[in-house]
Amino acid sequence: MTTFTPETAAEVLNIVRWAVGEEMPLEVVGHGSKRGIGRPAQTEHTLDLSGLTGVTLYEPEELVLSAKAGTPLAEIEQLLADNSQQFAFEPMDYGPLLGGTVGRGTVGGALGANLSGPRRIKAGAARDHVLGVHAVSGRGEAFKSGGRVVKNVTGYDLSKGLAGSWGTLAVVTDVTFKVLPAAETEKTLAIVGLDDGEAAAAMADAMGSSAELSGAAHLPVSVGGRFLDGAFSSEARTLLRVEGVGPSVDYRIDLLAGLMRPYGTVEIIEPPLSRTLWQEIRDCKPFADGTSAPVWRVSVAPTVGHKLVDAFRRAAGANAFYDWQGGLIWLRMEADPEAEILRGLIAHFGGGHATLVRAAPSVRSAVPTFQPQPQALAALTQRLKKQFDPRNILNPGRMATS
Repeated sequence: MTTFTPETAAEVLNIVRWAVGEEMPLEVVGHGSKRGIGRPAQTEHTLDLSGLTGVTLYEPEELVLSAKAGTPLAEIEQLLADNSQQFAFEPMDYGPLLGGTVGRGTVGGALGANLSGPRRIKAGAARDHVLGVHAVSGRGEAFKSGGRVVKNVTGYDLSKGLAGSWGTLAVVTDVTFKVLPAAETEKTLAIVGLDDGEAAAAMADAMGSSAELSGAAHLPVSVGGRFLDGAFSSEARTLLRVEGVGPSVDYRIDLLAGLMRPYGTVEIIEPPLSRTLWQEIRDCKPFADGTSAPVWRVSVAPTVGHKLVDAFRRAAGANAFYDWQGGLIWLRMEADPEAEILRGLIAHFGGGHATLVRAAPSVRSAVPTFQPQPQALAALTQRLKKQFDPRNILNPGRMATS
């Protein structure tokens, strides 16, 4: 088995061209922080982009940053923080959940996995902030899409098309993202003791208010003790985050407190604890337990999330908590992922997606880890794959459609 470690885009192009000519599939990785998601690699050769690093353009006043694909997100986020800026999509760090270390994710991986965090309900995901890419297709052809200005207009936006493709369409060598000013401060209002259904109603009311939330999550008592070193161990907490300048945050928190008091006792979580709490929610801390027990990431309509979990628990044991106003459910199983039951319930409750983000390799080989697509969409995806990677050179088999 050979591991290629290019340091330039030209070297990436030459390696992919060799792989195409020899019909030698490649596993494409950065630092491997998300390597455990998807079917296990069935390749003899690895294209390791960890040497392709460095910020190539940063213009804070223009809200634009470009970096080579293997650049660690942690380094970029520190650079942005030093300039009071941020990635508004709040990219998750999968490393701890998958048994790795903190801060190993790369900027290319953020696009490939279409990362996001709790702020997705307000700011979207990585695909909503990417401005341009340089990449090499599975045909061995270099191409670029988009540009370095926020108002760039193109026809077919390949940059967004590569988001969430998990390296199965092209090898991204450089990526340009829009960045935004960081909030001056934040506070979180916590409602104490609600069950899942009550929490869903409270979050819906809060999201419909003028408080302009940037986060809405519910932590049942079964997981509360694993946040903030056990601070929530005794009762469930429903969490509502407000960000912005100080006076505005104070005003909106007071507004929320008045709106939420009919639901129960409210608490205010000040920074920096608020910031730490939402980082732990973002990175699924309660299930980052060092095991390979199956963990699902389920996306459904916020109004049905708690109903799906209740129905699922009647058929299989699972622990759960909610983000995105209840529209994102993190589920931890003990052994069997119960994929058929879960996906059947998703269809019953109006549709959605379930991704098996953690499981033993044998389980990931047997269970479709990504949500199976309807026939028409699967056919379209296959045509796209054939256009970009007709010989199935890049990350073959990682996704069900590759």
